[in-house]
Amino acid sequence: MHPFDAEEPPRLAILLGYAGLLPFVSGALGIWVIPVGWRPFVLEALLDFAAVILAFMGAIHWGLAMRADASDERAQMQLGLSVIPPLLGWLAIAGGMPMWLALPICLIAFVALYGADLRAAKLGLAPRWYPTLRTPLTVIVTLSLLLAWASVLVE
Repeated sequence: MHPFDAEEPPRLAILLGYAGLLPFVSGALGIWVIPVGWRPFVLEALLDFAAVILAFMGAIHWGLAMRADASDERAQMQLGLSVIPPLLGWLAIAGGMPMWLALPICLIAFVALYGADLRAAKLGLAPRWYPTLRTPLTVIVTLSLLLAWASVLVE
């Protein structure tokens, strides 16, 4: 059986995926329990990590599109869409925008990226198991960013 046809994600992908949630969860929860003076540092670290992961996830879609037939218009669209998540992450961290705006930009980018993940799997560009892995990871990232955003809105 080809690895793309597997129903379940490889164990290493699961372990690494969930390990990648640690900065999201610890940052989002940490904001609520640490001394007030440390909150800007934790928010910046969380936002920086979100931007890095958006770039990483965009690169996954770039790689998926590259392995497809160059004349496949669906793959070409996936390739074009792959640059949007890192651009949004960069905008959130380099734009000097307030945190109350930067966090929802990343949040929206992760939700849109999840749509691209589902699309890639449906088109056969991503393995069949990819949505099984991405769904819980996206839910936890989204909840973490929402929790962090809530901390900024209640200040």
